[in-house]
Order: sequence, then C-alpha cells, then structure tokens
Amino acid sequence: MTLEDLGYNEYLEKYRKEKGFDSYGIGRVILEHKERYTVKTDEHEYDAEIIGNLRFAAEKRSDFPAVGDWVVFSEFDENRALIHSVFPRKTIIERQAVGKHGEKQIIATNIDFAFIVQSVDHDYNINRLERYLTICNTSKVEPIIILNKIDLINESEVSKFVFNVTERVKDVPVIAVSNESQKGIEEIKNLIEKGKTYCLLGSSGVGKSSLLNNLCGEQHMKTNTISLSTNKGRHITSHRELIILKNGGIIIDNPGMREVGITDSTGGLEITFDTIVQLSGECKFKDCTHTTEKDCAVLTAVENGEIDRNSYENYLKLEKEKEYFETTIAEKRKKDKDFGKMIKNFKNARKTNKY
Repeated sequence: MTLEDLGYNEYLEKYRKEKGFDSYGIGRVILEHKERYTVKTDEHEYDAEIIGNLRFAAEKRSDFPAVGDWVVFSEFDENRALIHSVFPRKTIIERQAVGKHGEKQIIATNIDFAFIVQSVDHDYNINRLERYLTICNTSKVEPIIILNKIDLINESEVSKFVFNVTERVKDVPVIAVSNESQKGIEEIKNLIEKGKTYCLLGSSGVGKSSLLNNLCGEQHMKTNTISLSTNKGRHITSHRELIILKNGGIIIDNPGMREVGITDSTGGLEITFDTIVQLSGECKFKDCTHTTEKDCAVLTAVENGEIDRNSYENYLKLEKEKEYFETTIAEKRKKDKDFGKMIKNFKNARKTNKY
C-alpha cells in the first residue's frame, strides 16, 4: 500500500514541503474515539494522541483531528505516535452539534462523495433527504442517494419511490439496492474510484453497516435489526471509521444520525433548492420572505404546482434554522469579544494600580 492509495496527492505533498514536515511521519486518521486516534500510513497503524501545544492552540472542537484528516506525527514507540499538526481540509461535512446551540460537529473530512442512505420502510423521508443534500452541497461534496431494503417491496413500489425522489431532487444519482438480494450493489461498486473518499450518511437502521459489508466483500461491520418496540434503528456503529475497499476506494462509516441540524449553509440551500432560489429573483420585493408578500414568484409557483409544496415548506424550515444558527454564532462572538475586552481592561487597570 502507498499513501496515494489512502488519498494522498500532490497538493498535500506541496503543503508538507512548504511547512518543513519532512522529518515527520505522514498518515491519515482512520478512527477516532474519545480524542484517541488511529493513524494509518503506507506501512503501519498507530495509536495516536495530540500534543499539548496542538490542544492548547485549539480554539474550537473542529481544530482537533477528525476521521479523514491527514496529519503529521512523531513515533514514540512502534505502535504509538503523537500528532503535531493537521493538514488543511479539502472538504468538511458537518452538522449542528446536538444539544449545543451555535456549535458544529464534524462528521468527516476530505470527502469526495457521500452516499446518502435511506430505507424504503419507516425511515423514508424526503425532507430529511433534502437536509443531507444541503449539508453535502454546503461542503462541496458530491451526493449519491441510495434507497435501501427494496427487497421489502415489489418492483412497482420501487419505481414509485425512485420517481418521487427524482421529482423533488434533480441531477443527483439515485440507486435502489437490497443488501439481502445484492441488487444494486454492483452498480454502487462501479461508481467507486480508486483513491477517492466516500462516506455513508443516514439514520440508524437504514442498513449502512450491511451495505459497507457488501462493498467490502466481508463481514467488516457488526449489524443488527430494527428495534421492535420503537421501530427505530439501533446504534450499531458507535464511532467513525475509515476503511479501504478491495477496489481501491476509501469509505468512511458513520454512526446513525437522528438529528441533522443545519448550520451556516447558504450555498448548500441555494444548490439544493435551486428552483426556489432562481424564482426568488423575480419577486417584487428584494427582501421577500416568500411567505405572505404580494407578487411573490415563489408563492405563485407553489400555487401553480411548479414547485412541490412540501419542498417549499422544507426550504422555509431549513432557511429559518440557518438564520437561527447564524444569529447564535454572532451572539456568541459578541459575548466572547466583550469578555475579551473586560479581561483586557481589568489587566490594564491592575497595571495602573486602579484595583
């Protein structure tokens, strides 16, 4: 195996030389668990942790390494290493941190393509699908939609599911698969390119681990069934992990996500809901909210059936979430700035013996 098999490229090598990292080891984070990391190189895997200076300099959680990151490290025995620095990230897939207003959580980094997995049973929800698409579009990651568990329904129903998705979501590949019958698995394998990084996104119980096992050609991840009491998927994958497939592709498995909070995702919303955004330019008022205004081109399109009403309502909801997140961020920055000024004034006052 070479570093290129892990996704290493000329841009990363150029950065390494510019920063003078020639004397350090280079590897990719393939596993993260409670601030402990597994770093893989072309020859070895290390149990790693970050050095104190990197921890001290971190201003937010996203400054720490994440699965998919390239890092420089020093070896302090044959199996352990210290991470000194994180390479700049090509892409970052992130969501709003659960239970923490105004904070982000990194899902994975340096991703080229995202497999958005939904099952055609209890999990099927196009509104949630648009959430995942918005996250991917914000991150400049190419989305691929996978409708799983088609063995549970007949061919006519499969066609209806695919049609409903393609009516709402334009220009995104949609693949219907079954982990049981293997239908559609080969089609996914044919999309995977050597040296490119993919990630699996979706709720618990949609079959991500089973899909990964099929793509690997072996029982790599533990799988389980849907809870009969809640009809929800159980969390089998408990951490993020990067896996190299036999055909040379690289895939990151993620724990199931029941909450997919939107962050500062203006660009992503514009791509996901491009028809609405384009029509908004024809509204009478530049600051049109597309809710109650007269001569609103978007509302007119909704009434005429040109825009799906459910998609329109989902757009308004996601736009509101985005604005709330951005407002929360601005408030936090102002509080941090005010606190910094207070500390500075206090120190200056002590120097002049006013306290």
